[in-house]
Amino acid sequence: MANISLHDTSQATLAGAVAAFAAIGEVVATWRRRARERRELATLDHRTLRDLGISPTDVQFEADKPFWRG
Repeated sequence: MANISLHDTSQATLAGAVAAFAAIGEVVATWRRRARERRELATLDHRTLRDLGISPTDVQFEADKPFWRG
């Protein structure tokens, strides 16, 4: 006679779903942070940029990137 074992996978499935949502949340948070930082960078004046050692061209390049690009 075969030994058949049934396992309750609902906990594992739930844990996987929670982990997936957490990962998605982290990605969205990263995207929002990038977008905010790029907007803030674009508002800096030339004097501040010079003090930071960043050219206006570099700022424009970074500000023009889509939020999903690192």
